[in-house]
Amino acid sequence: MAKKEGLGEVSDQSRFEKVFSDSGSVDRFRNAVIAWFKEEGREYPWRNTTDPYAILVSELMLQQTRIATVLERDYFGRWMRRFPDVHALARAKEEEILKAWEGLGYYNRARNLQKAAQKVVEKGKGDFPDSIEEMESLPGVGRYTAGAVFSFAYDRRAPIVDGNVIRVFARLFGYEEAVDLPVAGKLMWKWADLLTPEAHVRAYNSGIMELGQRLCVRGTPECSACPVQEFCQAHSRGITEQLPRKKGKVKVTLKQESVGLFIKNGEILLEEESGARRKGLWKLPVVTKSESEDWEELFRLPYAITRYRVEMTVFRAPPNSREREGCTKWYPLSGGESLPPLGSPYRKAILKYLDIRDDLMMNR
Repeated sequence: MAKKEGLGEVSDQSRFEKVFSDSGSVDRFRNAVIAWFKEEGREYPWRNTTDPYAILVSELMLQQTRIATVLERDYFGRWMRRFPDVHALARAKEEEILKAWEGLGYYNRARNLQKAAQKVVEKGKGDFPDSIEEMESLPGVGRYTAGAVFSFAYDRRAPIVDGNVIRVFARLFGYEEAVDLPVAGKLMWKWADLLTPEAHVRAYNSGIMELGQRLCVRGTPECSACPVQEFCQAHSRGITEQLPRKKGKVKVTLKQESVGLFIKNGEILLEEESGARRKGLWKLPVVTKSESEDWEELFRLPYAITRYRVEMTVFRAPPNSREREGCTKWYPLSGGESLPPLGSPYRKAILKYLDIRDDLMMNR
């Protein structure tokens, strides 16, 4: 009995052969991606180096942060000036690295980056691993990040799959099943392995990701500008806007948060975060509904974290408000650099207060 067409080996092979009938077509695809990138690829500071440390920094920064944000606020540049190599990062204090990472969120990325630097210094005396397996053994480095560092730093063959590549492949192969299931992930990595060339890997991997970032975007892609349009099953079938598909959106939970601005003699009271993931960070003190009932509401600041949508209300604490319990400390309120590492929402709230402080004083 013939095997039913599905997600098994027969289906996987037939999907690939439907797009690439021979090695010649695979080479044409690779060459088109490489040529497009060499002609159209954007200039980023981490593309002007082959230093595996600098590339690892950029990859971890970009895991949960848009490229535009990293560039506009010079996160990458400031980090590299402060910690120019693995030795500088390995010996830095945690508060220093959290402060340098401030605003990027997901602070375990910064902690893992330092742990990786410490391991490189300890094991390799500053030299990065020379194999994918060893690269993946570094803290915070998974299959994608290891492949990215390996291919961008050394120009050696390593397949990579990120969200942009998944979108390109889903359309390229006309993949209509949910892409956020384990079976789809394995298939995407298999296709990436088959398509990654032996040479010019840096250009190919950069190109296949940038296609997804700039042309093969969510919603309506720019198919007319795509260098590999001739291979695309979704385009030929008129279903590009329907792909990729996911099993369903995660339900967003709404939460309310109230915090107080306790300010005296030019200083602000901050509270230490709790929990291993937030260790070393500070925040504005949380206040109860009854406590803040008669306080002045200054503004509201919504933010998102994982599956939560939080509306944070910022109150001005009266001068005679009670002393806070727990681990708190007063800090000079002279600007962001005078403060300890803060979670992004609290940092934004303080900067917003500083921006409108004069107006608030005039209206009192």
